Amino acid sequence: MILNGAARRPRTDANRSSVLEENELLDRVRARDMHAFERLYRIYQPRLARFLFNLVQRPQLVEEVLNDTMMVVWDTAGNFRGGSKLSTWVFSIAYRKAMKAKMRWPDPVEEQPFDPRVSNDPGPDEELEHQRLHDALMKAMNELSADHRAVVDLTYFHGLGYREIAEIMHCPVDTVKTRMFHARRRLKQAMSGQMFDWI
Repeated sequence: MILNGAARRPRTDANRSSVLEENELLDRVRARDMHAFERLYRIYQPRLARFLFNLVQRPQLVEEVLNDTMMVVWDTAGNFRGGSKLSTWVFSIAYRKAMKAKMRWPDPVEEQPFDPRVSNDPGPDEELEHQRLHDALMKAMNELSADHRAVVDLTYFHGLGYREIAEIMHCPVDTVKTRMFHARRRLKQAMSGQMFDWI
């Protein structure tokens, strides 16, 4: 995953259509429609799993925190008034749940690296290079604090802007910018050679 502006997902008609669908599903969840909730869960599960893995760094906790997050969505769907995007609200809940889980389990367990890449059947050389770069990036990210990892993850892997991240993390936009500055500096220090150009 290349860490530059080009890595962010562009806002397209498909994105807008997806947002409308999610809002319609939430309206049905407010009416206690379990099928709508299951569909909303399937939409958010892969995105939240990736985000939560980077925060809690314990694969065995990801599912628990994800389920806790979605239970809050189910229980409090009526509280969402549309002051932010639905995804911002959901990620904000996930962030708070992850921080509570980290307080309960502060030391991460050494596990096999999580590989979120979607394979497009690259050739062996390309696959090896991608894996090497991915492993180096994940190792460097593990050296960051949870707040710094969250900012990097939400920016580069979820394509969110600083204002949305500030809402999720309940902090000023300037704090998000400062965290990103320090996170990028730490990542540059941790990575060398051609990887330096990534960040």
